[in-house]
Amino acid sequence: MLTRRAAVSLLAAAALPRAAFADDAIEVAARKEGALTWYIAQVDAETAEELGRRFTAAHPGITVAVIRTTGQVAYQRLLMELKNNAPQCDILSTTDISHMPALKERNALLNYRPPNADALLPEFQRLSDAGWYYPTSATNHFIGYNTNKVTAAEAPRKWTDLLDPKWKNQIALPHPGFSGCAGVWALGLRNLYGWSYFEKLAANNPRIGRSFGDPVTLITAGECMVGPVPANTVFPAIEKGNPVAISYPEDGCGLCVAPSAIAATAPHPNAARLFLNWMLSAEYAQLAIDRGSEETREGLTLKTGRPSLGQLKILRVSVGEIRANVPEVIEQWRETFGS
Repeated sequence: MLTRRAAVSLLAAAALPRAAFADDAIEVAARKEGALTWYIAQVDAETAEELGRRFTAAHPGITVAVIRTTGQVAYQRLLMELKNNAPQCDILSTTDISHMPALKERNALLNYRPPNADALLPEFQRLSDAGWYYPTSATNHFIGYNTNKVTAAEAPRKWTDLLDPKWKNQIALPHPGFSGCAGVWALGLRNLYGWSYFEKLAANNPRIGRSFGDPVTLITAGECMVGPVPANTVFPAIEKGNPVAISYPEDGCGLCVAPSAIAATAPHPNAARLFLNWMLSAEYAQLAIDRGSEETREGLTLKTGRPSLGQLKILRVSVGEIRANVPEVIEQWRETFGS
């Protein structure tokens, strides 16, 4: 005979969404795996490590090994693992969204539909490939300047202002051969002004790093005065009291939509499933927004004084454009800047 307690338990279980059972099973399996490896280009190393600890706090017993590098390097590293049949990566969080359809075509992604993906805003739903990859970050690119050396009145207001000879030897740039976001930014400006823009920019002898975070470091240190900066790196630098400020370029901000996916060869596939779902949670999205990333889902709170995505002019480029043209942009960059 069915007891009253058993009947209540069955009714309660029936009321739960089917995903709850799958999530519980994934959690149990993930704890048996005990760890995952995260290839991450979307934030700096310090932030990535903190995010890994936040996940472990939410899911005790599962640690996150963070491999922080630039988007193009992370992608090439994963391709090498596939070639050598030596899998290490569980989750890839790149800054070049065109990496994902290329990996899908190679059968290099694991199919999984995280329940939290349903909360993505429509714009980011459209940039997902359901079951394969999802945007977990989006950041704008502004013009940064050192406030000890440049006044607000003197600061560049448009990307073309960086062509002024007064900035010669004082501009910091990322490298699209390393940074996925740098490729997207450069492509947006090439679409707007043609490659001649960068040929003119080269005449100002900019200092070229690798990551898109490098210009923030150089400007903050006073080694350069101006340059493109990502919102999710420059806003934290400003909040720490560093001598850096931003202009919202009148000719349009770059926008880097950065997706995450599970590698088909993931050594810890269940921990990876759990982690990807957490990356699409309100907790993770709010942490990203607090650092300066854009809203990717509803119900989040922007810090006072920060504009929403809809308030900014954006240089938009499609996934198809990125995939077709960024390799050429990288070659043009190397020919023009010699690096």
